[in-house]
Amino acid sequence: MTRYQPSELWRDTTAYHLELMKNPWYQVVAKLQSAITEATVDFWRGRGGTTLHLPITTGSISSPMGRGSDSSPVHIDLMGSSTYLADSMQFMLELGCRLADGDSYYVMPSFRGEDADSTHLCQFFHSEAEIAGGLDDVMSTVQDYLVYLTGKVLERHADAIAGCGGDLRRVEELAQGGKFEHITFEEAVGHLGDTGFKTVEGGGRTLTREGERDLMRKLGGFVWVSHWDHLSVPFYQAFADEDRKTALNADLLFGVGETVGAGERHVTREEVLEALKYHEVDEKPYEWYMDMRDLKPLRTSGFGLGVERYLMWLLDHGDIRDFQLLPRRNGFDIVP
Repeated sequence: MTRYQPSELWRDTTAYHLELMKNPWYQVVAKLQSAITEATVDFWRGRGGTTLHLPITTGSISSPMGRGSDSSPVHIDLMGSSTYLADSMQFMLELGCRLADGDSYYVMPSFRGEDADSTHLCQFFHSEAEIAGGLDDVMSTVQDYLVYLTGKVLERHADAIAGCGGDLRRVEELAQGGKFEHITFEEAVGHLGDTGFKTVEGGGRTLTREGERDLMRKLGGFVWVSHWDHLSVPFYQAFADEDRKTALNADLLFGVGETVGAGERHVTREEVLEALKYHEVDEKPYEWYMDMRDLKPLRTSGFGLGVERYLMWLLDHGDIRDFQLLPRRNGFDIVP
């Protein structure tokens, strides 16, 4: 079987568009991207979900530079107006649930201010959704989605996956239902001992990349880690205990590590306001977010799948930068 290899176009973008058209690796990536979007639409259509056409600018980013934020927002000047490129439009999906009276979803780009590396892109694609219900409901939905998505991609592109280095046996296992382990963050710390996690600014603990890999090696390829320290996650995750120490959130580790992030949201204005203060985030840009709860209280939960990280797992490939058809790096002017 012919094996396809990427040309690492991100290293030199002077003529990458020409190499893009010549190398079969990128033809496969384009086909897989299309299959993921089509399967996502079919999955949510079967559940009565509504997709939204949303802007990529926002005045209320979902990961502001407060306690528990692990990303830097991308600030821009838009014709004299100070705004941000969307790090996620999860808040809009919460609004979508209220507009559509049901599940809301999209596949759209997200922008981050950190430098790119082998596991992280400055601009990547998010398959995100918000549903009515709690954390257990959204975790179950994620598993159903991954099984469905992988089955459809495998059905159409098994040869291409194998040709790019993907392990079809592993892919088939997920398509047939997979096996998902679930532990709490405290249980994860017990598995890791004194290594594998770190304390972030503000006092919350988070897993290191090596810690994530250790958990996957010990417990299996798909591991949910739930109930993180609230000060290690963004403010919008609901509180899991009366002392407000832990969050109703969960990360699904597979492939490179965290590939899906999920969580339950606050229901009331008072809960949001308390979380904003706890995370030392200015409440003014989120006044509308609290107003929404006053007008239509609703218990929702959501998730975001990093599409390129999913592709890394699918093709068993170690560098996320090889999944950008059009490379983008913060601080660089690249055409086309």
